[in-house]
Amino acid sequence: MTIYFRTCILLLFFAESYCLKLEAQTFESKIESIISKEFNDPNGPGGVFLITKNGETIFQKATGKANLELKADLNANSVFQIGSMTKQFTAIAILILEENGKLEVSDKVSKYIKDYPNGDSISIHQLLTHTSGIKDFTRMRSISDIAQKEMSPSNMVDFFKNEPVDFKPGERFEYNNSGYVLLGYIIELVSGQKYEDFIQENIFKKANMTHSGYASDRKIIVNRASGYHKKEYGYVNKTMINFGVPFSAGSLISTVDDMLKWQNALNKNLIINDKSSKKAFSRYKLNSGEAFDYGYGWHLLNENGIEIREHGGSIFGFKSMGVYLPSKDIYVIGLSNCDCNSPTQVVRDMAELAGKVL
Repeated sequence: MTIYFRTCILLLFFAESYCLKLEAQTFESKIESIISKEFNDPNGPGGVFLITKNGETIFQKATGKANLELKADLNANSVFQIGSMTKQFTAIAILILEENGKLEVSDKVSKYIKDYPNGDSISIHQLLTHTSGIKDFTRMRSISDIAQKEMSPSNMVDFFKNEPVDFKPGERFEYNNSGYVLLGYIIELVSGQKYEDFIQENIFKKANMTHSGYASDRKIIVNRASGYHKKEYGYVNKTMINFGVPFSAGSLISTVDDMLKWQNALNKNLIINDKSSKKAFSRYKLNSGEAFDYGYGWHLLNENGIEIREHGGSIFGFKSMGVYLPSKDIYVIGLSNCDCNSPTQVVRDMAELAGKVL
């Protein structure tokens, strides 16, 4: 009887272990399948993907080449340009300055840039939430004239500041890169530091993000992933851009592991306090009282009752996407080194599956 009982217990134990292993294999194979639908050329540029639960890595994969000419593979430490995911860091930098009593998000732009047209009607809050109505410089026809030029923050502001506004401040939500360039310029004016130095000192250093920084085509960057476009005849090296143009709206570089450190630092209030964090992750309303799904640097969605924080990025030769599920503490990040391969839906699908399984 005792032997029989023990045998049953052992059988149950091994059956349970087998089932758990099978579930893990099934989850991993499903994630692999999601990735391979978009990233299916092992000899072309590709991407690096990460899924974490409670701050710990559950799944990680690198696929494709970091450099086609050298036939070098992408890996977990590959450094990518993250494009508009830069806006997260710019927004948090503004909140750091507010915590330090240097500014308030309710301040008007004219307080810091005296000659900015209509600056006494546009608040920092409206720049953060894409509700300022100022012209997005990426939609200006003359953008090609400055793409490769050395542009200081003040040069960039001068480039778009006299353009007609698209709508009155607070009238509607419309994604806007100019607003985040203005925020970077205000960060420099208020802090007395260059934007990249402020981010390095107050965010990257505190979060131990040792492989992140401000993009450069001249600096030697270890594990740099080269960026590509795809034409009908094959891959080509990315179009060059002077990083003073996207500036604080899109000029940072990072790795998937560093982006996890960023997410963990936010969760633990290592960078900003809880009050500031709530500001970043709150939904706001337009002048009409209508709510919109954007906080400070993140899209804030609700799908089937599940809160989602997400943001992507796109810059010549690179695309990025990050999704966070606060209720489950699941973070999914995907970085691509060809703007022909978008990680946006891939990461969303990975996050959806992870949310159901983990």
